[in-house]
Amino acid sequence: MENKNILILSPHTDDAELGCGGTIIRLLEKGNNIHWVVFSTAENSLPEGMPKDTLKTEFTDVYRSLGIKDENVDILNYRVRYLFEERQQILEKLVTVRNKFKPDLVLGPSLNDFHQDHIVVATEMVRAFKNCSSIISYELPWNNITFNAQMLIRLEKEQITKKIELLKFYKSQFIKQRNYFSEDFIWGLACSHGAQANCKYAEAFEIIRWIE
Repeated sequence: MENKNILILSPHTDDAELGCGGTIIRLLEKGNNIHWVVFSTAENSLPEGMPKDTLKTEFTDVYRSLGIKDENVDILNYRVRYLFEERQQILEKLVTVRNKFKPDLVLGPSLNDFHQDHIVVATEMVRAFKNCSSIISYELPWNNITFNAQMLIRLEKEQITKKIELLKFYKSQFIKQRNYFSEDFIWGLACSHGAQANCKYAEAFEIIRWIE
């Protein structure tokens, strides 16, 4: 996919990088236009004593390191774990982005994701884009009991390496010792999906809607 409008949806600041960071890098390398929406900076989930804007700052470092301009990013600040209270506002935001950006492809969380914030974004994503955009869902295995790896995107070693470098911006999450930030986990999951795609590395997606 080249020269398309790609919309990335992150319930929280680090979700898309974890779920599809290598794919985002590949899409940018192919000259696609990226717009990225984050719905919560999870101020109430930070280690004690950290500034409330820590995750916002860390995410800003991520997208700027990728060469994405500030005007192509929306950082919202809904309360972590309470996105269900903002369901209508989230839908209206997505409709606004849809009408302005007109994405060809939307990447967001899975409908099989059991995190309470993720399922809200996934559901409203489908409502907003089901008739106009292709929609695929990235994998966050710690939140999934089932995940249908219907689509595999092959990646190069350099793209996984860069994904790991992006995640290193999230120093707050390393302090919390999130095991899914470990290099072993990232490489292992990429290799596992690579084996499914007859290559070295890949990321997996569920297909919600594909429109050509």
